[in-house]
Amino acid sequence: MRKKIVAGNWKMNNTLEEGKKLTSEVINIVADELTDDVQVILGTPAIHLDSVGKLLKDAPKVALSAQNCSEHAAGAYTGEISAKMLTSVGAEYVILGHSERREYFNESNEQLAKKVDIALENGLTPIFCCGEALEIREAGTQNEYVCQQLTESLFHLSEEDFKKIVIAYEPIWAIGTGKTASAAQAQEMHAAIRAHLTSKYGAAAEETSILYGGSCKPSNANEIFAGKDVDGGLIGGASLAARDFVEIAKSF
Repeated sequence: MRKKIVAGNWKMNNTLEEGKKLTSEVINIVADELTDDVQVILGTPAIHLDSVGKLLKDAPKVALSAQNCSEHAAGAYTGEISAKMLTSVGAEYVILGHSERREYFNESNEQLAKKVDIALENGLTPIFCCGEALEIREAGTQNEYVCQQLTESLFHLSEEDFKKIVIAYEPIWAIGTGKTASAAQAQEMHAAIRAHLTSKYGAAAEETSILYGGSCKPSNANEIFAGKDVDGGLIGGASLAARDFVEIAKSF
């Protein structure tokens, strides 16, 4: 049975006090209302990790995620944060390969393969992001493009390590463009991703959670999560409001 996951990505939002307040609100609502077996994850800015991690120690349904990590174990890399540092403050997950990291910081598939490796070495579960931009979707080559991202960053893994990965599909073309990705389009791409993973890892791919990361909100989460191969969401803006975020987690 694949794990159902709703992960929030706060991106570069919330002061420390705002983040602690939001965390407490999520913890309380989850404890009172979330009856399904759903893993809720908070992906916070780095400065929040220690404080939020302490708040989550008594909240078994809510886990902590970083938004990125270095591909290096340690050293003279000013401003970077290592995977070992993340685990030392209680992080269990790390978001890798987000479209904004790829676009703004020129992260390559090769670099992300190294980040995946070092995250796994330090006991972190990578939430590995993949997805295509508008021009690729309009050219009809989205499946090939996304599958190449997966191949170049993940297919070096053993089956044992691959089983520790969570995938997040981002239809970049449907975020801030005025275009909308339908639930059918989400399911179609998730099915293509699972088929590609199966070509390498066989039955293990059936146990891989694949999250949808395209402007998911309380009003459309139920329809999106109904897809056979959609196992939850990587939530951006809606994760900044505790009520909206937990309502999404209740949408399975």
